[in-house]
Amino acid sequence: MTGRQRLRRLVVSLVVWWMLIALILWLLGTMLGQPASLAQCTASSAFFVAVGEVGDWLRRRRRRAGRPSGIAARHQPPDVKTPTTDP
Repeated sequence: MTGRQRLRRLVVSLVVWWMLIALILWLLGTMLGQPASLAQCTASSAFFVAVGEVGDWLRRRRRRAGRPSGIAARHQPPDVKTPTTDP
């Protein structure tokens, strides 16, 4: 996948999340008797999406910092016994 396709996929994903969260906020407000305008809901959802993306970026950055570059994380199958020093 080229950089352009990756960027397009990211933008479409963010816009879809943004619109979906705005619609959910608007519907919840209407159902609970505290309606807000759609513009207010879109502003709130933009904030939620931005905070979520920053959190995801930090999580990925922290995960990458924990191991040397180029080495993938190794996972052991669940049935592998770990050695113990007990007699």
